[in-house]
Amino acid sequence: MSSTSQASQRINALLDENSFVEIGALVKARSTDFNMEQTDTPSDGVVTGYGVIDGNLVYVYSQDASVLGGSIGEMHAKKIAHLYDLALKTGSPVIGLIDSAGLRIQEATDALNGFGEIYLKQVNASGVVPQITAIFGSCGGGLALIPTITDFTFMEADKAKLFVNSPNVLDGNYAEKLDTASAKWQSENAGNVDVVADEATVLTEIRELVSLLPSNNEDCDNFDECTDDLNRACESLAASYADPALALSQISDNGVFFETKRNYAKDMVTGFVKLNGATVGAVANRSVVYDENAEVSEKFDAVLSAAGCEKAAEFVNFCDAFDIPVLSLTNVTGFAATEAEEKSIGKYAAKLVAAFANATVPKVNVITGKAYGSAYVAMNSKAIGADITISWPDAEIGTMDAGLAAKIIASGKDAETVADTAKKYAELQNNVKSAAARGYVDEIVEPADTRKYVIGAFEMLFTKRDERPAKKHGTV
Repeated sequence: MSSTSQASQRINALLDENSFVEIGALVKARSTDFNMEQTDTPSDGVVTGYGVIDGNLVYVYSQDASVLGGSIGEMHAKKIAHLYDLALKTGSPVIGLIDSAGLRIQEATDALNGFGEIYLKQVNASGVVPQITAIFGSCGGGLALIPTITDFTFMEADKAKLFVNSPNVLDGNYAEKLDTASAKWQSENAGNVDVVADEATVLTEIRELVSLLPSNNEDCDNFDECTDDLNRACESLAASYADPALALSQISDNGVFFETKRNYAKDMVTGFVKLNGATVGAVANRSVVYDENAEVSEKFDAVLSAAGCEKAAEFVNFCDAFDIPVLSLTNVTGFAATEAEEKSIGKYAAKLVAAFANATVPKVNVITGKAYGSAYVAMNSKAIGADITISWPDAEIGTMDAGLAAKIIASGKDAETVADTAKKYAELQNNVKSAAARGYVDEIVEPADTRKYVIGAFEMLFTKRDERPAKKHGTV
């Protein structure tokens, strides 16, 4: 298999059968410096065009590593920029399949300008049409900005490399010691990657993601017919709330759940579900990860971390830009408390608050466990704009754990007094009914009934309109 056919075959594997139409097939490099006139550059190293995924129009470019390593030169960049122009005119997603040596050094400033042209088109398209990138080979230097500007990034597990600076040029490092360009590191440590898998799975999952997303920020017809029972009881939901990846699958139509940034900040879960045929973005606190054998593989404190807040804030901003309603499952007792966390938790918790507060889409919060202190407030509470707050009967809402509160209130008193104070505090302050009595909770429902109440809330909020103060943009 030649690399040329590989670039095209990736497109054909991604799109509906026989739907791809190539644009700019005859474009070649114009530069003649450094004997470039003697080098054949078919399609200038990138196959561009359009096709459909499940009948939905998408634009795709796929880099051809057999042509000067798939490097980006002037005409290569212009082809991608032209694709963005078409995508903005028609309101359709752009999908980039990356396999490139990076900047074409023979073209110098022309190539640099090409990078800038792509960046500009991407930024203009941000929040207008979904942008997805999949990396199958090298994606380094300035090229690494392309996937990080896009909304979702996929990486092939073994061969793909993503880096601004290669591992070997980092002070005191080399690739064998720590491969910072690997899919594993980029997904787990940098948080730049949503899905890591083999090539075939990557292409399949991109198709799944596209089917869940609207074509553009004004697409109001992105609904499927729901074949699931709207009133279906979720009998095992109460047992799985600690791992929202499982809980959300149970709530969703036919078990649909597409998790984003799966390997990063696992204490926070983000992804898309289907509720009555409509796509809904989900954000949830996680304290346990179950493996495929239903065994606990990882545990986390039920707290907000800086990385978790960053992950959730970016996801909520995406949903708001594309008019996707947001569901949150809250189970949080505070903020992560380490020296490393303290450096950035304030900043990213503020960004999470801003994301929820700024979002004008329908917002529903379900309190499944403990909801303590300012961390609870930051998790889509009614105070910062949740339209409907639902709670399970055994949930706890308050400033802190009753035992800790009692030690402060009854400081210096005997153990019996402290215990009695804790009991009273739990009854008066942390009981979910006391929060409901003050209007902070709208409905108290049994866990098994969560699906039908959440669907009902979003149905009621379908025509929501939320006017905000006129401004260019916030600065949080």
